[in-house]
Amino acid sequence: MTSEPFVRQHAARPTAPPRRLLAHLLRHREARIGLFFAALLIGLALFGPLLAPYDPNQPDFRAKLEAPSAEHWLGTDQSGRDQLSRVLDGAQRTLGTALLVLGSIFGIGLLVGTIAGMSGGIVDIVLMRLVDVLMALPSIVLAIAIVGVLGPGFQNLVLALIISWWAYYARLARSYVLNARQRPDIIAARLAGIGWSRIMVGHVLPGVTTQLLIVATLDLGAMITAIAGLSFLGLGVQPPEAEWGAMLSEARLYFTLTPWLLFGPLLPIFFAVLAANLLGNALRDTLDPGRSR
Repeated sequence: MTSEPFVRQHAARPTAPPRRLLAHLLRHREARIGLFFAALLIGLALFGPLLAPYDPNQPDFRAKLEAPSAEHWLGTDQSGRDQLSRVLDGAQRTLGTALLVLGSIFGIGLLVGTIAGMSGGIVDIVLMRLVDVLMALPSIVLAIAIVGVLGPGFQNLVLALIISWWAYYARLARSYVLNARQRPDIIAARLAGIGWSRIMVGHVLPGVTTQLLIVATLDLGAMITAIAGLSFLGLGVQPPEAEWGAMLSEARLYFTLTPWLLFGPLLPIFFAVLAANLLGNALRDTLDPGRSR
């Protein structure tokens, strides 16, 4: 029979991320670049509305479609609104919405996948059939269908993305839990009589959370693109509120006259996706060194 010291030495060892994660990331070249852009964009989201030189929603038709100048660094849109102010104001909606949705699907997927993987039997079958139904259509197509039924708007967009995306995380979490159950330390803990609840909280969840964190960071860029794309189609934030995807939709109508209007919302979307991908790759290399390049 397995001895108690062996169980304490192996089964009780959590698979948590390194304590000095930031120090590890700072030694990673891609992570340093990603952290720089991430810090810049987070600053825009937190303080953008305070830094905006003009009211982002106040029209001034006397100054509409002006070129970039000392007064309006990114020019003005078709209603005479300062484009820089709208980019700064829209950062909070685009990035904040992406983090809100990603955090929600992360939590729901982790909970459902862990329960399914640890419970097995009828509970696992029912939950996974629900996941199969939601994954039958691509996430973005399902999100468009849900918004089409509920109607356009910020809250409906958030709800649609959560409903259409969480099943993927639940499926991943379940697979990670099933793999973890076969680890020698988990088997040893079970032979020693340690309950599933203690094993799940102390030994399974930390590793599953780490794996999902890597996936979520890589998915952040896709989430930002999805939110901007749905807003571009008019399904997200409604006028006159500023949002990067909606701003691109408005700017495309005047592309031949004022092409500079595209760069204001397009560049932060590009750098946000770049930062998310760089950080995701760095986290994968740091937290899952077995898959490092």
